[in-house]
Amino acid sequence: MVRLFFATSIEVYSASAFLFIFSYRADVTQNISTAESPDTLCASLKQSMKPTISQTIIILVSFMLFSCSTIPKGITAIHQFNKDKYLGKWYEIARLDFKFERNLNNTTAVYSINSNGTIKVVNKGYNTKTNKWKRVTGKAKFLRTENVAMLKVSFFGPFYSGYNVIAIDKDYKYAIIAGKNLKYLWFLSREPTLPQEVKMNYLKLAKSFGYKTDELVWVNHDKYLP
Repeated sequence: MVRLFFATSIEVYSASAFLFIFSYRADVTQNISTAESPDTLCASLKQSMKPTISQTIIILVSFMLFSCSTIPKGITAIHQFNKDKYLGKWYEIARLDFKFERNLNNTTAVYSINSNGTIKVVNKGYNTKTNKWKRVTGKAKFLRTENVAMLKVSFFGPFYSGYNVIAIDKDYKYAIIAGKNLKYLWFLSREPTLPQEVKMNYLKLAKSFGYKTDELVWVNHDKYLP
């Protein structure tokens, strides 16, 4: 998931998809025109629906390139990032909601270092529908060097997604995290609340990047995991 691929991944994906569809249509057309009977036609169509090795490679490569997008276009991750200062506990103040966090409040994230040098991520939240705490553990890796806050994070085996610190104060008390596209956004704080001035500045900044800040879910912190 190298940033170099980002600018071209969508174009490559679209072009590859076009090539696959064009090739597929050509195969089907040829088989229809050469079929001698209905049975032969059915057999030919079934065969045409099976992608060739080259078509399969195109699909796989296109998917790999397309999935290399880890940060929205036009947004830059923080440079001169201090990993050690970032470690520890953060409270989720606001987020753009998505299925893995739906119905959760009291959400927190704790970052520490694994023995292999990757970052251990422990997310917790209280499900207001089931009235139960939810906890998930993952890992994060830097995409470049450790002084560029552009990472990829995984909670499900080999599947990674973008995690980018795009704003943070000098004392590492408040931060904005961007996902791989404009559907993922988080405001974090070292405390369960965010100062009003910081909140307004972060909303203004996020909106300037193209985020739909009116859709943010503001998280309550009124419970504590025993």
